[in-house]
Amino acid sequence: MKTKGIVTGIVSNLVTVEVDGPVSENEICYIESHGVKMMAEVIKVNGRNASVQVFESTRGLKGGNTVEFEGRMLEATLGPGLLSSVYDGLQNDLTTMTDVFLKRGEYTEPINREKKWDFTPIAQAGDTVAAADWLGEVKEGWLPHKIMVPFSFQGSYTVKSVKEAGSYNVDTVIAVLTDASGAEVPVTMVQKWPVKMAIKGYREKPRPDRIMETGVRVIDTMNPIAEGGTGFIPGPFGCGKTVLQHAIAKQGDADVIVMAACGERANEVVEIFTEFPELIDPHTGRHLMERTTIICNTSNMPVAAREASVYTAMTICEYYRAMGLKCLLLADSTSRWAQALREMSNRMEELPGADAFPVDLSAIISNFYSRAGMVILNNGERGAVTFIGTVSPAGGNLKEPVTESTKKAARCFYALEQGRADQKRYPAVGPLESYSKYLEYPEIIGYLNKTVEEGWVEKVLSAKNIIRRGKEAAEQINILGDDGVPMSYHVSFWKSELVDFIILQQDGFDPVDSLCPMDRQRFMLDLVLKVCEKDYDFEDFEKCREFFKNLINELRQMNYSVYESEQFWAYNETVKKMTA
Repeated sequence: MKTKGIVTGIVSNLVTVEVDGPVSENEICYIESHGVKMMAEVIKVNGRNASVQVFESTRGLKGGNTVEFEGRMLEATLGPGLLSSVYDGLQNDLTTMTDVFLKRGEYTEPINREKKWDFTPIAQAGDTVAAADWLGEVKEGWLPHKIMVPFSFQGSYTVKSVKEAGSYNVDTVIAVLTDASGAEVPVTMVQKWPVKMAIKGYREKPRPDRIMETGVRVIDTMNPIAEGGTGFIPGPFGCGKTVLQHAIAKQGDADVIVMAACGERANEVVEIFTEFPELIDPHTGRHLMERTTIICNTSNMPVAAREASVYTAMTICEYYRAMGLKCLLLADSTSRWAQALREMSNRMEELPGADAFPVDLSAIISNFYSRAGMVILNNGERGAVTFIGTVSPAGGNLKEPVTESTKKAARCFYALEQGRADQKRYPAVGPLESYSKYLEYPEIIGYLNKTVEEGWVEKVLSAKNIIRRGKEAAEQINILGDDGVPMSYHVSFWKSELVDFIILQQDGFDPVDSLCPMDRQRFMLDLVLKVCEKDYDFEDFEKCREFFKNLINELRQMNYSVYESEQFWAYNETVKKMTA
């Protein structure tokens, strides 16, 4: 029998309910008001009183309204048809709305129950299976979508029967299993899983041993992220966080992309809706949206749904990871998620932490980031979830709690600088403040030595040292003037500018330069380092500046040139003369 209750207190979307039976934390309930049932989640239990956060506007709600508890957590519906979809944090399909906004208490079906999928069996009668094992396969776009034993199943099961190859809808029983007691258990193509619980269903979760190529030089060359790794992009407003994420989404070496727009402005989300269907995947030549799912909760949607959106997005990624696919999760922005946590914490009058954020903010962020990673499945296949979030610190302060807490959890730090953005040096990732801890992993070092070039990490560190020395020289030149420092300072400065213009900066709208493969990155870095290793003797700083400006222009033209082996790999005659 379901537990019931009545509303006894209301503070915006925080509602206090007096219950007549047991309830658990994170349990879902429905509050009835004016004939409408609004979904809510239990976030605190104190005796007979439960504090619930409502995922809707509570306007018109009053004391005495009835509440019914469901006995389950907030769940994501998982099955064929998730790709190419646009959901909110509760997984309502926003493409099937009849109006601009969902009406209060209106919930849509996340998966098309009528559409038929061409099913091919994998398991056979008599096989022993466990949770997350593959029973069959359907084609979702061009990707193989595995139909799996539900993640909630415990222990081992025996396959009694599997549907033969054919066309079925998601509610068709495609397999019948028997448990240890002999009871039959039907399995369909669709299953549900609580979004705040990590999906297991794998044998082990080892350390990452390869990088995920993004086609962005400032990431792949200077601070690579591992396949199954974690990173975040903090920076002031207007520095290009969202644009950088879109570039990674378009070019990243991933099978499935999930974008979580958490608390973003509506105009930015509309840009995603209009641009993504038009983008062409550079890896396949097909539309990028065919392998993308968008989860969005704009800043004018209920604050409680912001938290749900990031968990729903991660659950969908874990689902596809269990199929042996490489998934990329991009969250924009985790600061708005943290602000939602702060708002609910303050309404419950909990003890505040730094900047009034919850005391356990660091633990919440770390727990979420830990759900990413590369895994070995029960059948030996590999799957991965790579997670990159953005952080929008107030006033660009990278010492605020969300940034500091995320630093402890993420392994890659891509700090966007206001100064670089003002100078139009995009991507505006600061080369010295940013870092990738994966460059310290022996597995990653070995992978880069094997697939890119022997001693690659040492060359990357050499490039960073050139930038560091150039920055120090620039500070001295600014203080003492052009004639107040030795000529070697000007040479150091222009060498750092060479690395900056050729390696760090990238034209995201150029058809060639927007996507830079690793072999081209290797060639350009080797060429730039070869130029920087030379000793130059100039009479005055004007000639020094003119020389390097011409060299930068020539090298940039080579970078933008059509990527044909004979044309690109042969040195430009001007570059040959200048570097001889």
